[in-house]
Amino acid sequence: MATVKKRTSKKSAKMESFKLSKSKTPFVSFKITKQTIYWAVLLTLIFILFIWVLNIQIDTIRAVNNIYVN
Repeated sequence: MATVKKRTSKKSAKMESFKLSKSKTPFVSFKITKQTIYWAVLLTLIFILFIWVLNIQIDTIRAVNNIYVN
């Protein structure tokens, strides 16, 4: 049996430019979504952590001041 070689022809890819799509919602909108809630929860947790660390720093400074003043 003879082997048959299949040849593939090289086709050049058709060049197409990007097309702009219509926006479904305006960029600036005040609609509350899941992502808005996630960001609000994250911001709240960061703010609570900030207040906690600030409180620890103030307590530490007061303790150090009491050691050196007294």
